Amino acid sequence: MHAGFVAIIGAPNVGKSTFLNQALGFKLAITSDKPQTTRHRLLGVHHTPEAQIVFLDTPGIHAAKTALNRRMVAVAWEALAEVDAVLFMAEVSAKGMERAAALAPRLAALKVPVVLALNKIDLVPRKQALLPLLERAAGWGDWKAVVPLSGLKGDGVELLVKELSACLPEGPPLFPEDVITDLPMRFMAAELIREKVFRLTSQEVPYGVAVTVDQYLEPPDEDHPVAITATIHVERSGHKGIIIGKGGAMIKKIGTQARQDLEKLIGQHVFLDLLVRVEPKWSRREQGLSKLGY
Repeated sequence: MHAGFVAIIGAPNVGKSTFLNQALGFKLAITSDKPQTTRHRLLGVHHTPEAQIVFLDTPGIHAAKTALNRRMVAVAWEALAEVDAVLFMAEVSAKGMERAAALAPRLAALKVPVVLALNKIDLVPRKQALLPLLERAAGWGDWKAVVPLSGLKGDGVELLVKELSACLPEGPPLFPEDVITDLPMRFMAAELIREKVFRLTSQEVPYGVAVTVDQYLEPPDEDHPVAITATIHVERSGHKGIIIGKGGAMIKKIGTQARQDLEKLIGQHVFLDLLVRVEPKWSRREQGLSKLGY
């Protein structure tokens, strides 16, 4: 058996979290069409009879300007020190290939095996157009393999998992068979709420949003709901108004969608109470980052 850690590295919005969810068959990482949705290192365990891959999903690597963004990029690079192999993910768009080419030299210099995945091949109009992209990416470094992928549709996921498994050392499983992640339920609840804010609000709002779970009460039996109280933190009073919405319509929509996902995750009814609080410039201050869990 092969078992080990694999870091998923790449620029923002290349589909790292979408691939992870496909590989696990479980929604572990939140996703949205906005860059920098992933802010933490997430651990997800993929089990097969032949291998156990412990994936570390990481924030997208980008030119970081705020304290929050600098911390996110540091989390991504630090993950490389803990792993047996790396999944370098790139997007096949012109901009995606350009960003990946800039990251490639540092990843090609690593002493662990690196598998390169070209994601979002479903966006390439003709199959003939994919070959030059694969050849170009292969020239960026000495990769163990270059795999075309559509994380959204699941095409290439099985092949990519197989290539990564072959990079891992032989050894016993690192986690029990029934473990998918080490993340606590409070963390996952906060992430699901933040996902709904990212998906439902306008472009500028999500980047100043953080979510903390103030209370997570498990009931004495399954006939009663799990009671969760959470706070959505924003940097501006105007953003608070957007999240609450006219007559409370937006906060109700965020709460309803988050509650539905939480009930699927937990497997029982959830009572979700959401508050919105202004925390000025939290993403630009070290004190604010620490206070809100970064």
